[in-house]
Amino acid sequence: MPTALITGASRGIGRRTAELLARKGWDLKIVARSGDQLEQLAAELLPMGIQVDVRSIDLTDPHAIQPALTGLLEQGSPPAVLINNAGAAYKGDLLAMPLERWQWLMQLNVTSVMQVCAAVVPAMRATGGLVINVNSHAARNAFPQWGAYCVSKAALASFTRCLAEEERAHGIRACTLTLGAVNTPLWDTETVQSDFDRRAMLSVDQAAEALVNLAEQPVNQVIEDLTLMPAAGAF
Repeated sequence: MPTALITGASRGIGRRTAELLARKGWDLKIVARSGDQLEQLAAELLPMGIQVDVRSIDLTDPHAIQPALTGLLEQGSPPAVLINNAGAAYKGDLLAMPLERWQWLMQLNVTSVMQVCAAVVPAMRATGGLVINVNSHAARNAFPQWGAYCVSKAALASFTRCLAEEERAHGIRACTLTLGAVNTPLWDTETVQSDFDRRAMLSVDQAAEALVNLAEQPVNQVIEDLTLMPAAGAF
């Protein structure tokens, strides 16, 4: 079976996607900041008879990404699918946002994705592959107090389209999974602390199942963007 590399794999959508792919026999390379949580996940998945390679990387540190991924790629086969799932949000007035928070958010949501692709995609070119960038419907909409997040996600959408054009000749496809509100730990983070009623949100399982469906596309097609929204609409 092929190998998938997943960022933000220690919890939420990334963790559930790893579990679902492992059940289908995929080998995995899993990345997140929390090494302990990654090791715990690997211990749960290894009895399924797959290979799981783990690497703790702080994607907010631009200098840590390339060397860490170089080491990870030396283990096992290169990935057939790269899932850029890691990300964060920030809630607050756009022009009152501290500069260091803006730079932190752009690094994690946009620049780190470019860096991960720069490290991983060249290794995928020999056999072809698929890059899936997990995005938000905030890429297409403007929400008060979510301006920086909207900007970062719009940039990610544009990056993905440009990547697809540049890498097509190398047999690399690129697409986005665009999500409405999903009930993940993001809503509890220090930079968000939102009080939404989450019962109508998409579940982590729904988002992860969509990622698996995208990962399993035939190699002669690409779903350029799959948008999944709660039936209740935007939150």
